[in-house]
Amino acid sequence: MKTMKAAVFLAKDKIELREVGKPEPRAGEALVEITLTTICGTDVHILRGEYPVAPGLTIGHEPVGRIAALGAGVEGFSVGDRVVVGAITPCGRCRACLSGAPSQCSHGGDRYEALGGWRFGNTINGCQAEYVIVPDAQANLAVIPDDLTDEDVVLCPDIMSTGFSAAERGRVKIGDAVAVFAQGPIGLCATAGAKLCGASLVIAVDRIPQRLELAKRMGADVVLDFTQQDVVAEIKRLTGGGADVTIEALGTQATFESSLRTLRPGGVLSSLGVYSGHLQVPYDAFGAGLADQSIVTTLCPGGKERMRRLMSVVRGKAFPFRELVTHAFRLDDIVAAYDLFANQRDGVMKVAIRP
Repeated sequence: MKTMKAAVFLAKDKIELREVGKPEPRAGEALVEITLTTICGTDVHILRGEYPVAPGLTIGHEPVGRIAALGAGVEGFSVGDRVVVGAITPCGRCRACLSGAPSQCSHGGDRYEALGGWRFGNTINGCQAEYVIVPDAQANLAVIPDDLTDEDVVLCPDIMSTGFSAAERGRVKIGDAVAVFAQGPIGLCATAGAKLCGASLVIAVDRIPQRLELAKRMGADVVLDFTQQDVVAEIKRLTGGGADVTIEALGTQATFESSLRTLRPGGVLSSLGVYSGHLQVPYDAFGAGLADQSIVTTLCPGGKERMRRLMSVVRGKAFPFRELVTHAFRLDDIVAAYDLFANQRDGVMKVAIRP
């Protein structure tokens, strides 16, 4: 049997690079040779045992690569095509997909399943490996234009799609005031997404000077350091009482509460954080349930049309997306890459992994 290298989750705090069997695509699937991928914050939640996956699973969900083989029935693609695949792989034919909720795809079934659309590194083997099987390939392979590099598009599968979705799910409109809490990679993409959706005032909140400076280049009109001032009071002052939309992009009780306390009556809190603990909604900040406020969540939209649209934004060169990737490692050194990323050393924002 042919083998390949893959980063395998074994137990809490233990991921190893191992030799595993190289898969072959079945009907409707594609085998993609990975040329570039990343480590995501969700992978760290898996590593720490905060999000459960089966031991022995290859993790990772942000694939960029070349088609190595095609299963029966996959048309319009050729072996050797450079492709990007979303972290979420909708089938396009189940109840969720046909009801306009492809991120909750049940992959041909009739029932909605919690987090159903997220398969790579969650319910099937992921892409921190030399090869990955792409399910429902017809709906999920997006060919990369010749004028874009792997590095240009590596954020499309998850980080860009998730960040932009925060603004989309928050229903940001032309002229809105938007506050984005936390300027990590997803928060920075949410900042850009709010500007793209038409916000006239985008306020970025963080404490790291380099991230606040980059937030300005990603579309923020105002940046606030929460260690230096009362950001809730300042956002209310800047917006005349509260932002139209707030975006929580970290996943902590403190940032969630700040997002809620800076929201105007009738506004929308768009939550991106993966909450690994107990989350509480303080009744006073929620207007005792009488403030006509909405709290929405999002799981990054996937599918080839979503990837095409994101790549078209990259081609516009309006935002410095490539600068969000600060470190690169070989797949052979992925354990060291996890150690750096999980402990947020050396100014790391996003880590690229190249087999």
